[in-house]
Amino acid sequence: MKTMLDDRKTAILAAVVQEYIATAQPVGSGSIVRSEVVNVSSATVRSELAVLEAEGYLVQPHTSAGRIPTDRGYRYFVDNLTKPGRLAEPVQKQVGEFFSAAHGRIEEMLHQTSNLLAELTHSAAVVVGPRAEAVAVRRVTLVGLSESLATVVVVFANGSVENVSLELEPGDDEARQNAVSAHLSSQLDGTLLGEISELASSGDPEVDRLSAAALAQIQTVAATDHVYTGGVSEVAKAFDAVDVVRSVLHTLEQQFVVVSLVSDIVNRGMSVAIGVEHGVEPLSACSVVVSPVVVDGEHLGSVGVLGPTRMNYPQALATVDVVSSELGHRIEEG
Repeated sequence: MKTMLDDRKTAILAAVVQEYIATAQPVGSGSIVRSEVVNVSSATVRSELAVLEAEGYLVQPHTSAGRIPTDRGYRYFVDNLTKPGRLAEPVQKQVGEFFSAAHGRIEEMLHQTSNLLAELTHSAAVVVGPRAEAVAVRRVTLVGLSESLATVVVVFANGSVENVSLELEPGDDEARQNAVSAHLSSQLDGTLLGEISELASSGDPEVDRLSAAALAQIQTVAATDHVYTGGVSEVAKAFDAVDVVRSVLHTLEQQFVVVSLVSDIVNRGMSVAIGVEHGVEPLSACSVVVSPVVVDGEHLGSVGVLGPTRMNYPQALATVDVVSSELGHRIEEG
């Protein structure tokens, strides 16, 4: 059962969270009284702060210091006090212009999107692009590199390109390679790699052998998640403790962990995971704000930001929402 605070405690908790986000300093009763969020005495504010601490919404890092929010305090703030934010007009214009000017390979656009998101939120940004297996194939070409090695180049409908190496056997000459290119294109153009289990026969067992080997290599690469991170240095600036910085940076370098983190939050229907809620212990001092990238009604990727639990949640939510929406439209346009 969800606990609801009375109006006075709610106002005091909001004041503590907002001031701590802004200053990174423990908040004392004097600050609350001066802010005039509640018209009560300093003694009453101190009493309410003590109750909020006892109920797990605040913690006092030092006896003589003020209080700071706990993960529970941030969660209450996000769920009950954070209204959907709206980006400032100049920022919305910047995002719109960025995607209007984004051309070329999708990989480069996704990388640039992570940098844009990091710049706007002053947090680490994560962009998980669509898996190639979920995007229609536009063209397949087999290119010989030597007598024993070739590369298979696959161009997808969204502009992304995958290259895989393929070992050749004696007799896999240029004519056979051209036949494989033609066979793969006839079978794969316009289809989704994730829906192909096997190829129809070309009538030539050797072409079928090489085509099957190429398809297996392509599908392995196409099932790989593409993750782009930006602004990682912003996270380092947010923490004083060297061990926390080291732990966070090391975790962000692990692509599988990042993908699992973002996917799990989205799959749980959440937009914000605070502290230990996301289940990745090395990132317990961080919050993650995510939004799915939807293309033609399907979830094909995600964007998110990661920062300290004292992040500016309204701004992060608004920014992630706008960027994910614009990115989805841009991918849809091709």
